[in-house]
Amino acid sequence: MAVVQAFRGIRYDLGHVGNLADVVAPPYDVISDAMQDELYDRHPANVVRLILNREEPGDDEASNRYQRAAKFFRDWQRQGVMFTESDPALYVYHQEFEFGGQRYTRRGFMARVKLEPFGEGQIYPHEETMSGPKADRLKLTTACQANMSQIFGIYPDQANETQQHLESVVGNSVGVQATDHLGVVHKLWPVTDLDVIGKVTSSMADRPMFIADGHHRYETACNYRQSLADAGELTPEHPANYVLMMCVAMEDPGMVVFPTHRLFRGLPNLDSTTLAAALGDCFTTRVTGEGSDLGQRVWNEVESAGDQGTLGLFTVADERWTLASITDAGREKMASVAGDHGDDWRGLGISLLHRLLLETLLDAKELPKPTYVHQVDEVIEELDGGDEYQLAALVMPPTVDDIRRISERVERMPAKSTYFYPKLLSGLVINPL
Repeated sequence: MAVVQAFRGIRYDLGHVGNLADVVAPPYDVISDAMQDELYDRHPANVVRLILNREEPGDDEASNRYQRAAKFFRDWQRQGVMFTESDPALYVYHQEFEFGGQRYTRRGFMARVKLEPFGEGQIYPHEETMSGPKADRLKLTTACQANMSQIFGIYPDQANETQQHLESVVGNSVGVQATDHLGVVHKLWPVTDLDVIGKVTSSMADRPMFIADGHHRYETACNYRQSLADAGELTPEHPANYVLMMCVAMEDPGMVVFPTHRLFRGLPNLDSTTLAAALGDCFTTRVTGEGSDLGQRVWNEVESAGDQGTLGLFTVADERWTLASITDAGREKMASVAGDHGDDWRGLGISLLHRLLLETLLDAKELPKPTYVHQVDEVIEELDGGDEYQLAALVMPPTVDDIRRISERVERMPAKSTYFYPKLLSGLVINPL
């Protein structure tokens, strides 16, 4: 069950900072060095100084970017740049965006959600995590004693009952809003009505929650809570028992999952003939054209097939695109090499790519971290950019239903399996711990 709680969030005072768009930022893990510089220049109180403070010469254990973030956070509250909500609230959050020529609105709400270690309750992960990002976020959380950014959680609610309680209060009011660098419009409304909060809390009580984005931050929140428990500072009422989460119904019409395509280094120089031979009877293969610029046409074929077992593969050695489709023999082979997973996990395109094609058929188990991109144009740009890739792969994204089925089996997809668009903004509301 998802235990949600209203809280007194910390927000920017627009009378002090002016335009909200000047002080918010994308999540820390999608901010490039160039974007970090641009956000630093945009406003002296941009939230990037909290979520991704710059490293400076001479940084050490006592003086570093985490301590600078904590100082900014304290100073901004003292100076009135930020204020604490007068009453506990749930925060309705809409994102209006365009995708594939259509206009969408994704509707959800931010709340404190009670932490449950993965595998011990009704909160489920779906992706693997890495130790480095968790260590980084724990240092920030410990220094600032706050959740600076929300985790993205999704829950089943076919009738969208929970969100409707909140939408009835928001109505046609304007709220506060910001338009990001991609043209996505983000709108926020605090809801303090106790009756509505009670209805939302009750409605969420019997629903599982699936982490869509923010796995590292969720595990960091669990680690932070444990550190307080180890120090004897954790009480049942302590806010560190909860984490800031954006909650969206799986059935919301604004749920969009982008593919995450891959470009690989560290392989031998493959051409399409060598690739087809290596795939053997596990995949049927068909060369569809030559030249990286045909990527969009190949992706259209993969998408139109609508099958997780169809991959678009580009071999750099001969600059050819190959369409590869899993066969019955390939499924049998996958079952033998991935017997530690269920059918749903084994059927994912991303699982077939990594476990069967790369690790088994190409015997490439220790490759460098791939380059991840979401648009075919980005794949083409990378291929034409002179980097020494040997293989690119276009792969279908998992669906929301895939995420639910695999998560409920307490299984995790390979890292970077999903990309929920658009990203949630940091800086709309902060959860004090």
